[in-house]
This record gives sequence, C-alpha cells and structure tokens, in this order.
Amino acid sequence: MTSIYHKSVLLNECLEGLLIRPSGIYVDVTFGGGGHTRAILDRLNENGRVIAFDQDEDALQNVPDDKRFTLVGQNFRFLKNFLRLHGAIPVHGILADLGISSHQIDRPDRGFSTRFDGPLDMRMNRNATTTAADVLNTYEPYQLKKIFSLYGEVENAGRLTQLIVNARNDQPILTIAELKEAIAGCLPRGKEFRYLAQVFQALRIEINAEMKALEELLKQSVEVLAPGGRLVVISYHSLEDRMVKNFMRSGNIEGKEEKDFYGNLIRPLEPVNRKAIVPTDEEIELNSRARSAKLRIAEKSRIAE
Repeated sequence: MTSIYHKSVLLNECLEGLLIRPSGIYVDVTFGGGGHTRAILDRLNENGRVIAFDQDEDALQNVPDDKRFTLVGQNFRFLKNFLRLHGAIPVHGILADLGISSHQIDRPDRGFSTRFDGPLDMRMNRNATTTAADVLNTYEPYQLKKIFSLYGEVENAGRLTQLIVNARNDQPILTIAELKEAIAGCLPRGKEFRYLAQVFQALRIEINAEMKALEELLKQSVEVLAPGGRLVVISYHSLEDRMVKNFMRSGNIEGKEEKDFYGNLIRPLEPVNRKAIVPTDEEIELNSRARSAKLRIAEKSRIAE
C-alpha cells in the first residue's frame, strides 16, 4: 500500500550507517510510513528480517506484504521484550527516526499542529488515556511550569502557566484555538510560531513520555545488539540529540565518562560519526521535516575472537 506518511529523512545515510548484511536482523523502531523499512528489506536476502515498532494504529495501513517483516504495535520502550518474543535477539542494526510524522501533523483531529484548530489530543497511541487537554486542565501550576521549561525550553514558563491557569478557571481549555487565545498575551512578537511550537513540543513530550521511552530504548539497544551491530538515530530537537549523543559517547544519558586504569573510556558503544550528520540544502528544500534532523551512528563494541 502507498505510504500516507512523510518521505524518509536521510535515507541513504541511514542505510550506510546500518552496514546492512543481506542475512541480518534489523529493527525499525519508528515504522511510520515504512520508508526506511522497505529500503532495508530491499537490501536483505530471503534469510534477512526486519522487526518494526509503531504504537500509532495508522501505521497498519503501510505494512508491506513480505514474510520477512514483522510489525509490533507497541512503543519502542518495550524493544527487548518483543524481540525476545519474536526470537530476534541479537540484532545487527537498530534504526530510530524520532519525533512525529508529517502525517500526524497534518491530521487536525490528532491535535499535534498549531496550524489547525482541533481537539487538544497529541496522543501517539490513541489507546492512551491522557490527552493534552487533560494535562492543561488538571496539572498543578508547578507541574505545568516544569514541563514547559524542561521539555519546551520556554523562557517565560511562569507567565505562560499563569495565563493557562487563569483561563481554565473560567472554563476548560479543550481545543487548539482556545489554548492559543488563552496564551496570546505571552507570545513574543514576530516569533509566535516558534513559541507555539515549543509549547506544543513540551505537551507532546509529556503526554507520550518521549524522553523516558528514548532512555529505555538506548539502554536496551546495547542489550539486544550483536557485537559490531549498529545503532542509528535521527533526532529533531536538542533534548533528544543531547541524550543520544551522551549515551553514544559515554554509555549513559548524563554524559558522565568512566575510564579504565589506562585512561580508556568504558562504554558499550563506539560513535561512528564524531559530528551529527545533517541533511543537505536540497533535501531540506524537498522535505521541510528534515530541517532540524541530526543523525548519529554508533557501533556496539566487538568481542575479541
């Protein structure tokens, strides 16, 4: 079936980073439209496998008719459990294209975009119970301020929170238009779109527990990768990229380095690229989602024969 999602970002760079072996087992933890998965399948022989994860039921519309493919309809934070269930440990490569898809953004009913009016939803898994409206209307002020400051890096998080609390005291904030109206007083002139994007990012990360899920994915990737296996991650904002960079360089999300007696870094992964790979101007022109993309690649340390 034709993909209803975005064009895959940094596709060739991801495939090169995975160092695909024809009979290998690979994991696409963010299946989406299946662009990366199909490209991997094209490089595998009949013995190769791809296990993909996606918690959004819309992704079912993009499943390829291929016996080498398995889709797990779950969050990638359950990576190890489901790979074990499908007899797919160890794997030779893991690909994560983080963030949200243009398909999700372009659906007003999903509530991810500031461009439309619609319900304040933002759930990637629509079976989840907590929506953006729930957060805005039930969280204590200190909780709202914390998520806007931490996940959205909003400078005037206190003022933003106060406007939200004032508005919800009159009536619940249930739609994107109502949220925009409530916080209009703290939007910086000329930077309204960027500010709203930060607010929406903070809510989305909180509702979907994105940072915790990413932390669990990174830790489990070390446990399921074969020696010499590759971890390839595309991130789209500084919080994700910082966590990925720290883990690949030091083995922990805090970036704390540990060294052995000889001064060598003790870490389970070896970074392949010292600097993040970014899209070309040509790719950005064709795919606006690529504008903020950063690709990092690491290899699991090999066990001496």
